[in-house]
Amino acid sequence: MKLVHIKEIVVSDEHLDQNNHVNNVQYVHWVEEMAKEHWDILKNSTPYSDDFWVLSDHHIQYKKQVFKGEVLTLKTYPEKPEGIRQPRKVEFYRGEELVVDSRTLWILMDSQNLKIRRVPEDWLEKI
Repeated sequence: MKLVHIKEIVVSDEHLDQNNHVNNVQYVHWVEEMAKEHWDILKNSTPYSDDFWVLSDHHIQYKKQVFKGEVLTLKTYPEKPEGIRQPRKVEFYRGEELVVDSRTLWILMDSQNLKIRRVPEDWLEKI
């Protein structure tokens, strides 16, 4: 399904904090990276291919620590729009175990006039 994007990451030294587990800021980076990668895959299937998303709110729940050498599977998908905001989930799994759960809200910006672009509530169904 195109509305789900999945990738794997092997945790390395650059992802760790002083406690030798994945730094919380690293998860925020991965959330943004996954959203951008997924949009790059989807945008040409939409009428908004020149537009871009800006992050307006994020909530991340850290459930388990993750350490160097472990493999994370990242899974992202958009949820039903909420007015001008587009919710997106990014889930982090170690095997079958959900270790970090993220829900972010994004706003689509018109690349020509830099104003908010309101998308129809059913726009995801047309991709």
